[in-house]
Amino acid sequence: MIYLYALIVLSSLGGGLALLLLIADRFLADYGPCEISVNDEEPFVVEGGCTLLEALYEQEIFIPSACGGQGTCGFCKVNVFEGGGPVLPTEMPYLDKSELADNTRLACRIKVKQDVVLRVKPEYLDIQQFRSIVIAAKMVTHDTRHVVLKLADEQEINFVPGQYIQVQVPSSDGITFRAYSISSPPSTKDEVELVIRLIPDGLGSTYLHEVEVGEEVIFTGAYGEFVLEEDVETELICVGGGCGIAPMRSIIRHIGDVSPQRKCKLFFGVRTMEDIMYLEEFEQLADEMSNFEVHYALSDPKHSSPWQGERGYIHESVAKHVNGDGNGNRQAFLCGPPLMIEAVTKVLEEKNVPKDLIFYDEF
Repeated sequence: MIYLYALIVLSSLGGGLALLLLIADRFLADYGPCEISVNDEEPFVVEGGCTLLEALYEQEIFIPSACGGQGTCGFCKVNVFEGGGPVLPTEMPYLDKSELADNTRLACRIKVKQDVVLRVKPEYLDIQQFRSIVIAAKMVTHDTRHVVLKLADEQEINFVPGQYIQVQVPSSDGITFRAYSISSPPSTKDEVELVIRLIPDGLGSTYLHEVEVGEEVIFTGAYGEFVLEEDVETELICVGGGCGIAPMRSIIRHIGDVSPQRKCKLFFGVRTMEDIMYLEEFEQLADEMSNFEVHYALSDPKHSSPWQGERGYIHESVAKHVNGDGNGNRQAFLCGPPLMIEAVTKVLEEKNVPKDLIFYDEF
């Protein structure tokens, strides 16, 4: 028993010491002014002790950070050539060998303690901050809300279908950010539509489910690697699950605006009839777009209201309706849970859709 008491005491002392060191580093360490040089531009000066991500945001350099700097998304990658210190264990899961060789780091994990020299993607320097007003909001399922944001001050946002924004979310620890796909078409430059599923205790989704018409929402954007092929001869295959319908809505509404004759297939998978959203909207588009197909599938129809459509997982629907002859150009966009992405990707590769033409966002 005495050994157990000794172990408990030692553990308590170790934990207390670690906590004291963290507090000392946060409040007592004085690193002084530090210069930060970005892409060989004129350096700016910050007071040491903040994270590199915070320093960049203060200068309105809005690099991606879907988790708000918590180190869990791996989006805030920059190339740090001086002043970053050693790569931390918390960064390693998000960096491959080529990135490590290229001095890639997570900006949210680097504390500014000295002068820093780094490079960011040039397009990040063009990302803007927008102020908007909520002009409409409605529930489209029991846990999913459709929100329309009107840009203030006659601002306009330029984006490509499939990209996302980062909403500024107030919290007890200050301001943080959460990422949401744009659901509106690029032709509507002064409004942004979002589709938000409420996640229990989710900071961003709770905020956007509670914000009311007339209130202000601040966001940055646009972000994302989706590259829509504009050639009308390229067939599009869009697959969404849950709120993964949001970027698909943007893509398909854009196709309806600019090339309604283009071949396009939409696959949307949900559990029950009560989870279905935007079906009537897409069916109307199918009436207007001669080569647009809509395929909704329920994975749990036994616990659903009566449903006459397809049943099963959405990758099974993709396997059924996408041919494998490989003729013609095809491009696929996927957005949904990781297991869905993995299953659909496997099917598409078996159908001779090139892997480098399959784009996806997991959530």
